[in-house]
Amino acid sequence: MAQMKLKYCVYILYSLKDKLLYIGYTTDLEKRFDAHSKGYSEATAPRRPFILIFSEYYLSKKDAKRREGYFKTTAGKKALKIMLRESLIEASEL
Repeated sequence: MAQMKLKYCVYILYSLKDKLLYIGYTTDLEKRFDAHSKGYSEATAPRRPFILIFSEYYLSKKDAKRREGYFKTTAGKKALKIMLRESLIEASEL
């Protein structure tokens, strides 16, 4: 059976400046994180610096976009805070 590449990524960044999360979607996490870090994204430029605290990969673009949308809801943000409890504590100490 041929191995398929999971190319759709949902990622969570933690702003060391405002201590808030940024939720995004990409097909190239390294390139996208670099863009956030260098201030190329208008939405996140004033919130730099960031650290990557979470990512998930999907075969389906629709699944990835649905997951990104969920994480942006109140319930999704609550789930992230539970899932990433220790990571958020460690990140806030940086």
